[in-house]
Amino acid sequence: MISVQNVTGGYANQFFIQNVTFEVEKGKLFGIIGPNGSGKTTLLKMLSGVHKVAAGDIFIKGKSLESYSPKELAKVTAVLSQHSEDHFSYSVKETVSLGRYAHQRGWFQTLSDKDEQIVTEAMELTGISRYADEQLQHLSGGERQRVFLAQALAQEPEILLLDEPTNHLDLSFQKDLLDMLQALTKKQGLTVISIFHDLNLAGLYCDQLLLMDDGYLLKNDVPYRVLREEVISSVYDTEIKKQPHPYVPAPQLVLLSEGMQGESNSGKIGSEQLTIEQNQFSLQSPFYLKTISSGESGSGIGWHRSFVNWHTNENQSPIKGTAEMEAYLKAQGFEAGETVGMISAGKPEDASYSLYEGEGFSVFTVVIADVSIEHGINTWIFINGMFSDDVYIQSIITATEAKVKALEQFHDFDMQNDCILIAGTQRGERLTSAARKSPLGKLISQGIYECTTNAMVENIKRINGRFC
Repeated sequence: MISVQNVTGGYANQFFIQNVTFEVEKGKLFGIIGPNGSGKTTLLKMLSGVHKVAAGDIFIKGKSLESYSPKELAKVTAVLSQHSEDHFSYSVKETVSLGRYAHQRGWFQTLSDKDEQIVTEAMELTGISRYADEQLQHLSGGERQRVFLAQALAQEPEILLLDEPTNHLDLSFQKDLLDMLQALTKKQGLTVISIFHDLNLAGLYCDQLLLMDDGYLLKNDVPYRVLREEVISSVYDTEIKKQPHPYVPAPQLVLLSEGMQGESNSGKIGSEQLTIEQNQFSLQSPFYLKTISSGESGSGIGWHRSFVNWHTNENQSPIKGTAEMEAYLKAQGFEAGETVGMISAGKPEDASYSLYEGEGFSVFTVVIADVSIEHGINTWIFINGMFSDDVYIQSIITATEAKVKALEQFHDFDMQNDCILIAGTQRGERLTSAARKSPLGKLISQGIYECTTNAMVENIKRINGRFC
């Protein structure tokens, strides 16, 4: 659809874009990213014909851009600038109708029935139909942005060029706009080339990304290969971390606040934060912990400060569910969104816990067991140290191996309803492994084996004592 071949150019005699080559296929959402002053807008203006090419060539549908007349080009390509200005007092519908100019003959043609239909569809698509008779200058910046997008769509272009299309739009309209553009590329074959300042939106919606820096093309590939930590950190001169989107295969980048990075490394989780009551035991951290858990609430990966194990009646099944767990937490004064909640028929006072010290780090382990109803063990592991996501996974594996070994002492016990929590302070010593023979793995194994054994013994004593 578009082929850019060894293009150099820019403003007047200042050739800011240097020897850029890339291609954009039909029906793709193609993103251009880069820091301020990297040449993004200059490149887009060259693609639209506003700036001339000093060297190289741009081909649209196999035809040189320079060979198009302005009206011919407007039938193929529509442009939405970052700052669209309105110099006349037009209504919204009149403004959108200007997009039909390229398809009309002469200057003062009235809109045909087909033109009217296309204008109406463009306004409906962009959600501005209710403003049709409003004067453009009375609208907010975000509303105007959608009006000018409708104008561009009314051209019925095959190619849409956008300079930061989400500018002035709130969160819901950003999503609506990009969802719409994505649908147009997939269902109608529209080719979209857009500048993005929000790298996460670019990674989420674009089929391909082109990274510019100082007038040069640095990367041109699928988002996962362009949005790399080392590349983006270098180009934007700031520290970022890359992580996968939780629901779709798209990269997401997060900034690291200097204030958070400078926060004190002090702070240890241990028995001082643990509270044991009649119907529950809980742990309240003075700061957020990064967690991975399989609890009834707060499951998955997140950041939490409160951890609750709710004791259910031993004559009832401990299995309840997320809704009931969250209702219980709320009734107890806990914020559900900040709390990992688990349920057990084991008595809170039978919980076994201990702090295990390593060199520069420590592990606080809490285990409660139930052999009376559905045979379950809830395990909490608080690691006072800093570590990556793979260490969380290794911690689960190491803990599971140690628990299985501990349960070999209790031949009639069959695990059925176990929950586990791994919580890291992300402070202090950096830990690189939780494999069984690593320093961290050894403490996890020791803590799980000893606390599981003690919790089982205490629960069995209570059960046997009740029936003696």
